[in-house]
Amino acid sequence: MRAFPAGHPMSIDPSIKHQLSSIRDFIRYGASLFRRRKLFFGHGTDNAWDEAVALVLYAVDLPAQSGSEVLDACLVEAEKQAVLEVFERRCDHVPAPYITGEAWFAGLRFYVDERVLIPRSPIAELISQQFYPWLTSPPARILDMCTGSGCIGIASALTFPEAEVVLTDISPEALAVANKNIEAYHLEASVQCLQSDVFENVKGVFDLIVANPPYVDADDLAAMPGEFHREPVLGLASGPDGLDVTRRLLHKAAEYLNSGGFLVVEVGNSAWHLEQAFPEVPFNWLEFEQGGDGVFLLYREQLVACAGYF
Repeated sequence: MRAFPAGHPMSIDPSIKHQLSSIRDFIRYGASLFRRRKLFFGHGTDNAWDEAVALVLYAVDLPAQSGSEVLDACLVEAEKQAVLEVFERRCDHVPAPYITGEAWFAGLRFYVDERVLIPRSPIAELISQQFYPWLTSPPARILDMCTGSGCIGIASALTFPEAEVVLTDISPEALAVANKNIEAYHLEASVQCLQSDVFENVKGVFDLIVANPPYVDADDLAAMPGEFHREPVLGLASGPDGLDVTRRLLHKAAEYLNSGGFLVVEVGNSAWHLEQAFPEVPFNWLEFEQGGDGVFLLYREQLVACAGYF
């Protein structure tokens, strides 16, 4: 059973626990509660039921992969209290991964907390496909820029075990989380963390640069559900059109790529702004079988040819 620090008084009626008994009861109650509170789902699950399942199992220390055999297990008083405390945090618009301390990316578990964005990039699909067909041979060096939790770079290191991988972020707090995940996967020999504002402290050239920079424009940021405002604004906001960091990245990336190397960048909903800002640039917009968009690819040679536009 999870132990939780004392917080503000619970807004969930504590007497409800006397009306509920089994794991099934608490999952059903949690799903109804989350819908009534109009919570946003999109940080690991996309619906109230799956969110309730994950949080109840976490609260009572059961594996996330537990099957239906646990549904009718009755909870003791302390377990009921732990579940309600987890529900209370979730109803305060805290995303579930910040409560459980874990998120999944490319089939891998990563530690997360409020110092980093919660992994959810479609770039995971590219990594699982080894960047086929754009990557024709295993890369020797990979740069994961704006790494946050380190998920993109670490997943890439596990996919290309012979590669040297550099993770960069402007935030030392984010890099502390990334280092924790590097250690969890025993990748200290091949994956390095570097504090850097875009390319400021980066040395050498790479076969592949992958970046998931801040790209949320001012209007979108203001309209986001409360769960997103629990994430570090440094990882989301990037000026009026969401492109402040991306512009700087495009301006310098060619200098850090080998011949034949390429840049992959996620810009999400700011893709429209990017095409309006640089109509002459032949962005290769990638498609994803598992959903997601707003990710472009440019080869070094394309970046060099378009240098005058950035």
